[in-house]
Amino acid sequence: MKVHHLNCGSMCPLGQRLLSGEGGWFASAHLCCHCLLIEGRDGLILVDTGLGTGDVTQPRRLGAAFNAITRPRLLMEETALLQVRELGFDPRDVRHIVPTHLDLDHAGGLGDFPQAQVHVFEPEYQAAMQRPSLAEKGRYIPAQWAHGPQWVRHQQEGEHWKGLGAIHALPGTDDEVLLVPLAGHTRGHCGVAVRADGGWLLHAGDAYFFHGEMAAEPHCPIGLTVFQRLVQVDGAQRVANQRRLRELKAAHPDDLTIFCAHDPHEWASWGPAIPQ
Repeated sequence: MKVHHLNCGSMCPLGQRLLSGEGGWFASAHLCCHCLLIEGRDGLILVDTGLGTGDVTQPRRLGAAFNAITRPRLLMEETALLQVRELGFDPRDVRHIVPTHLDLDHAGGLGDFPQAQVHVFEPEYQAAMQRPSLAEKGRYIPAQWAHGPQWVRHQQEGEHWKGLGAIHALPGTDDEVLLVPLAGHTRGHCGVAVRADGGWLLHAGDAYFFHGEMAAEPHCPIGLTVFQRLVQVDGAQRVANQRRLRELKAAHPDDLTIFCAHDPHEWASWGPAIPQ
């Protein structure tokens, strides 16, 4: 399967040194929303949607705190919808969306592809629909799925992939796209594994935020370390899953590439520089 890497949302929070380990203390950091567009045998598949057209035209729905802290650029040309068109595809050909989780900066484009099936891990669906805690009321935005998506809810049933639990996200097709449960950041957070031309890709979502966390001797800037702890729902699970990802990366150096959703250093391997 051919895979296109899309940045569907640039964010410019203040505190570059705290968030990237270099630069000025009060300079802007530059984060991405790394998404995938896959040319599958059964149509197009999106892994995450980033920020959508509804977020660009109605930024208030993202919430004052998110806008003030992350300072999103909110560019229409960065939305998945416009990038799908720019690549020469009809947005109606996006048949499936496989989000890593349903946080507002990952699910904002759901409404731009109302005909697509949205494949989600059951614990994440329940958390997003019920929003049982104050933090979850802020991170999940019902307006992003007010159009009534065609939800396809998946349970874990004992399948495995490279030693991790896995779920075939698109049963009944030949496309190898797997949900890989990596809870901790949210209750039902998953990585998404894709068998592409040249080997496996694992979009780790927000299981980690900084490339140094996947190093043999892991490290992360203090700002991102604090942020991950503030937004996690289960710290022990999150840390354990980061360790499992490091072990997975070390065990499969030749046929597996792991990347997260927001690291500009990792994004640089796939796409153009994030706008300053």
